[in-house]
Amino acid sequence: MILRSSRPWIMIMTMRKSKALIAMSGGVDSSVAAYLMQQIGYDCIGATMKLLTNPSCEGSSRTCCSLDDVEDARSVAYRLGIPYYVFNFSEDFKEQVIDRFVREYEAGLTPNPCIECNRHLKFERLYLRAKELSCDTIVTGHYARIIRRDDRYVLQKGIDEKKDQSYVLYSMTQEELAHTCFPLGEMTKEQIRKIAQEMQFSNAAKPDSQDICFVPDGDYVRFMEQYTGKVYPEGDFLDPDGAVLGRHQGAVRYTIGQRKGLGIAFGKPLYVQKKDMEANTVTLAENGQLFSDTLIAGEMNWIAVAGLSDPVRCSAKIRYKHKEQPAVVYPLDGGLVKVVFDEPQRAITPGQAVVLYDGDDVLGGGKILEA
Repeated sequence: MILRSSRPWIMIMTMRKSKALIAMSGGVDSSVAAYLMQQIGYDCIGATMKLLTNPSCEGSSRTCCSLDDVEDARSVAYRLGIPYYVFNFSEDFKEQVIDRFVREYEAGLTPNPCIECNRHLKFERLYLRAKELSCDTIVTGHYARIIRRDDRYVLQKGIDEKKDQSYVLYSMTQEELAHTCFPLGEMTKEQIRKIAQEMQFSNAAKPDSQDICFVPDGDYVRFMEQYTGKVYPEGDFLDPDGAVLGRHQGAVRYTIGQRKGLGIAFGKPLYVQKKDMEANTVTLAENGQLFSDTLIAGEMNWIAVAGLSDPVRCSAKIRYKHKEQPAVVYPLDGGLVKVVFDEPQRAITPGQAVVLYDGDDVLGGGKILEA
């Protein structure tokens, strides 16, 4: 039997004391999540995933996965009096996140490695480890909510609009949602910082991580060249009619919608419109030519609904910092969907995720294949 209190993030399991595995990144959010679960009676175990060996990350305040993060997480676990472990998932991270990141960039896509890390590491690999430790629940510091409606678990936005992370969690399965708790979903960042300060956590004022953990300096192409041993060759910049405008430094260096860093001056502002990786060309266009009202997506994962058989009006978000926009989603053969926006959207980017919402509910999401 499950009893829910008037505070929505509280879930108390009766009959026996429940165990929760807390994914502790070393940041303030996961630290407070551990504290909140302990306060409502869970037997908590703290765990940090060792995802890579990258000396250049050590000491960086803009990424996760550094040695400082491990020590911060260990410090909080010690203060709370809970067991703490470091699990080495570096091989899984290499195969499921880094290798995929490189493959997709080389294919002309723009991947989101945080989504893949959530999918394959936090809510797959770590979830399996939680079961091995007889934990009922896996807990993270994400700003999102999970509710039970009829026969389905539904992922919802966090109430703090500035911090909502439901976009990067769209790939969660029903089983994962059933055994996951997001204690911060009903709270704001300001509340979290206040709790951390009151608890005198060593990371109470620690900045949020922002960069890709395995590319702490932001130069993902240099990382790819070092990682693969390849040199990505120069090619032609083209205009939309196919005329050569100049030379680029390797098509993997550019993303849809990019203006800065093209390495060449033109008589007017031009932006990356598309890339042809086989021909090694990058097409540049004026800003008005970057808008489209339609995208095709695949690898769909449905959450609030079991699937899609008829067109549905919803809102759609095409990147993490993008404001969701009204649209209609149409089912296609082969599990694909077509999303048609009420108004054209700028720089819809293959490789990014499109996440579909009905109010606060996440209907589902998938990978953008074309626009």
